[in-house]
Amino acid sequence: MKERTAKFDGRAPSRLIKNESKEDYLESIYLLQRELERPIRSFELSEQMNLSKPSVCRAMNHLRDEGLVEMDGDYYISLTDQGETEAKRVYAKHCYFKAILIGAGVDEETAENEACRIEHIISDKSFALLREKYPLTDRSDINP
Repeated sequence: MKERTAKFDGRAPSRLIKNESKEDYLESIYLLQRELERPIRSFELSEQMNLSKPSVCRAMNHLRDEGLVEMDGDYYISLTDQGETEAKRVYAKHCYFKAILIGAGVDEETAENEACRIEHIISDKSFALLREKYPLTDRSDINP
């Protein structure tokens, strides 16, 4: 199964990163790091997310200030433990809702897009209750 990475519409993030954008950045970094098996460069993230390099650099500065990412001397980006935990939380929601939607008969592309929207609006508490009440029988799609 091909990994997905959050896509943006190309607009620069606001001065302070909104929660949905922050989650999309973290999820994208997480998935790229998993795919490449190494820290990533900002240009890789900007290409993947269809954003300008300056927008990604501003966002990385905010995420670094929040303790969610680290940048080394060569500007490689990696998630901190806290950032990885948050990214996995968002990705688990995405995988769950995508699997539920596909299981209900929604086509894969629509399920992908709608899961991306749902992952940002559902609280952790509601998500935990849903997973408990409606567990997936095939957990192969949920592998953060």
